[in-house]
Amino acid sequence: MDQENPLLADQPLPAFSQIRPEHVEPAIDAILADYRAGIDALTAPGAAKDFATVMLTQERLEQRLAHAWAPVGHLHAVADSEALRAVYGPAEEKLTEHAIELGQNRALYGAVQALADAPGFATLPRPEQALVEHALRDFRLSGVALEEPARSRYREIGVTLSRLSTEFSNAVLDASEAWHEHITDERDLAGVPESGRAVLRQYAAEQELEGFLVTLKQPSVQAVLTYADNRSLRERVYWAYQTRASDQGPDAGKFDNSERIERIMRLRHEAAQLLGFANAAEESLATKMAASPTEVMEFLHDLAARARPVAQQELDELRAWAQAELGLDNLEPWDVAYAAEKLRVQRYALDEEQLKPYFPLPAVIEGLFGLTGKLYGITLAQRDDVDVWHPDVCYYDVRDADGRVFAGAYVDLYARNGKRGGAWMDVCRARFDDTAQHQLPIAFLTCNFAPPTEGRPALLKHDDVLTLFHEFGHGLHHLLTEIALPSIGGIDGVEWDAVELPSQFMENFGWNREALDLFARHWQTGEALPEELYQRMLAARHYHAGLFLVRQLEFALFDFRLHLEYDPARGARTMEVLEEVRQQVAVLHPPAWQRFPHAFTHIFAGGYAAGYYSYLWAELLSADAFGAFEELTEHGGSAIDRATGERFRREILAVGASRPALESFVAFRGRKPEPEALLRSHGLA
Repeated sequence: MDQENPLLADQPLPAFSQIRPEHVEPAIDAILADYRAGIDALTAPGAAKDFATVMLTQERLEQRLAHAWAPVGHLHAVADSEALRAVYGPAEEKLTEHAIELGQNRALYGAVQALADAPGFATLPRPEQALVEHALRDFRLSGVALEEPARSRYREIGVTLSRLSTEFSNAVLDASEAWHEHITDERDLAGVPESGRAVLRQYAAEQELEGFLVTLKQPSVQAVLTYADNRSLRERVYWAYQTRASDQGPDAGKFDNSERIERIMRLRHEAAQLLGFANAAEESLATKMAASPTEVMEFLHDLAARARPVAQQELDELRAWAQAELGLDNLEPWDVAYAAEKLRVQRYALDEEQLKPYFPLPAVIEGLFGLTGKLYGITLAQRDDVDVWHPDVCYYDVRDADGRVFAGAYVDLYARNGKRGGAWMDVCRARFDDTAQHQLPIAFLTCNFAPPTEGRPALLKHDDVLTLFHEFGHGLHHLLTEIALPSIGGIDGVEWDAVELPSQFMENFGWNREALDLFARHWQTGEALPEELYQRMLAARHYHAGLFLVRQLEFALFDFRLHLEYDPARGARTMEVLEEVRQQVAVLHPPAWQRFPHAFTHIFAGGYAAGYYSYLWAELLSADAFGAFEELTEHGGSAIDRATGERFRREILAVGASRPALESFVAFRGRKPEPEALLRSHGLA
């Protein structure tokens, strides 16, 4: 069986070309059966109860499961099909049931607690202590202390929530792929630059159509909303995009997530209360840096108080300008990006299309690798002998300064059908050293950039460059870990509101002249990014920073309040809570038919429930951390400093969750984070 099923083969890397939907269920069933047998043996009377037996056995069993499930979960996100969906959902339910069952196993909990109570516990290395402490916390959060019928009910809720979150993201993907508009007259795309039209031409060619195909893929939506002079086309794209998977829009009711949102919220609240928390927001903070809901709300309200007046001023200016210059008497939401881009071009003489030729993707990748080499002494070398899921995917060996391969990364950067939108880093393999195996950390790095077109490479917007740097920052957190216990190595186990620190930290280098000089060269002439163009970029860096911040605050407050204030008697009140938040922080109010929550996969299908605020929280940490590099330039030094980079690697990237994130930050910075850093990073201090 092992030979026939690639998910059961013990290989360093997954055999993607051999994985079929029919392999999934037998592999998961076999591995879960072995997993349960392993736990039974571990907890049997008379079994040894030392760290190696109790903790490393669990890590080993978990890694075998991850070896099979990581590639399946990844394929579900980047190469979706009906056949894969049909097996993915049921398998995910089994895994959820297994995880809760494990978390409620009192014999196992007793064995781990005995380790913590043993006289020698305090003498264990710090990572081993952390692994035990995290495990005990997770047992409590899995309902290990619950009695029947609450135990079974908690397990039932977990399985249902897992299914609902998969259905939610499937509905968003289906709704995104269901809508398109075929355009044969190029005049309808007036204003859209050639790079944008090339993408729309390619989408049409993929469907064997002449002309252009406007879709709800990110590159298409951005091209139309930012550049199309055709106002009614902008409105139609906005309408279709902002009503995806809802009761409104062109496919009203067809993929509707309304009832799923109600059920998800009801079940999250019930689960939190079963565990003794007042609500799901309180439960969420059990694994975060923020100490209480009050602390989160004060953080967000304080930011809103500072950002909203700036945002209002920015919007008033934009409205007045759009009326005078563009003849738009009423600035609608589908006009905002379009008008904002026109004003930006006029104010800063800066057009994204002027910048894109300086950011050809192959050069950006090379520069990003060069930058990390200078900071951390590592190199990435492409390999062509690795099995991948699509011809666009590249695999890289990651080598340390001594030439030793210590990690690897799959990089998949272009938007295509069957691939979930957005950008993310995920774990393929975790670092793991035990007597049985030495496993290298392997990452999946995924983006959705417009692909290369005939005769030219993929040209990135500067925003895309920052996205790539962001995801690579997550990748480095995973790849550079020195913690060989998977549950607390890399990004695993790190407080959720600190996990964005390494990613947002990397974005800062996308604005640094020295870093840009490593890759920002014109794709045709090889000319470096001109200094006056760079200065205009810097001048425009904080353009509409207030509008950006209030939008993030709207997402964060909506998410947190939805979970904090949930009342079973009143239901989720999704649109009502959103409207209250908008009255408080938003300056731009969309039409009543807009249904942003129905495609908010971050919180309903992506692990950010009652945690979206963590983007802003971590941005504070990352801005302050980058300050250590900026301070070097104030004294004539370089921000790309190897010594400071090595310290960041040692104190932040290498330690995983072996100690609290705040302790790691203080070890790097020499003090606690200062809130002003976040405002400074947005030009609002």
